[in-house]
Amino acid sequence: MAKIGFIGTGIMGLPMAQNLQKAGHQLFLSSHHDKAPAALVEAGAVALANPKEVAQEAEFIIVMVPDTPQVEDVLFRQDGIAEGVGPNKVVIDMSSISPTATKAFAEKIKATGAQYLDAPVSGGEVGAKAATLSIMVGGCPNTFERALPLFQAMGKNITRVGGNGDGQTAKVANQIIVALNIQAVAEALLFAARNGADPSKVREALMGGFASSRILEVHGERMVKGTFDPGFRISLHQKDLNLALAGARELGLNLPNTANAQQVFSTCAALGGSNWDHSGLIKGLEHMANFSIRKD
Repeated sequence: MAKIGFIGTGIMGLPMAQNLQKAGHQLFLSSHHDKAPAALVEAGAVALANPKEVAQEAEFIIVMVPDTPQVEDVLFRQDGIAEGVGPNKVVIDMSSISPTATKAFAEKIKATGAQYLDAPVSGGEVGAKAATLSIMVGGCPNTFERALPLFQAMGKNITRVGGNGDGQTAKVANQIIVALNIQAVAEALLFAARNGADPSKVREALMGGFASSRILEVHGERMVKGTFDPGFRISLHQKDLNLALAGARELGLNLPNTANAQQVFSTCAALGGSNWDHSGLIKGLEHMANFSIRKD
């Protein structure tokens, strides 16, 4: 059994923390932002006042918050993780944030004597609940091996990509692929419906061919049914694509399709859809076409 600090128990973080509990690990939670979830406390988690206290008690400290500024705050605030870590401690950031900032955060944490892994995840709320997340890890091999039993309690496809920052780079690449696949499915279903075909039947037909994908299976069904409760919010996918486009500018790259998907997400946000599931991208296309694939 490991002593694990877990900071960030939202849509993804809560089921991830619960799976660590089910695997027999002791959790320590911080109440600096929100009260510790009752479900975790009732199952044996210990609620402490701030991230520093969590880091002092735990061997591994997992962070799962929305964006780069929140990770920086939790790590380096006055009562933050950096004040409570030292030799033999491992900080694991499972948020999806800037690869460049991650490298800087890792160096500052390692200066305390602790180790640092960036380990963003893919698989959404469904994968978090089922403990089938894909986990992309950046950090030294020995630290990765120490943390592997924790990752195995939360996910299935676990890959050490390289050094610090490489896990976040892999996650940004993942989000590019997911966004473009969502847009491809949305455009195909919109084309089919506007041409008079039943989009649910078109989706069913495509599921048996080379166009089949997990996006078509899961998000295609959401598009047809109009069920856009997150899931993974459009605002978070916009954040990830901003990381991709900012990184591309730094590297002198042009990512035209990524930029286009971001524009459609921005249309959704302008329609009040920032909190829609990212499969709701189709509503941005429908708005521009003045046509809905759903009869209602």
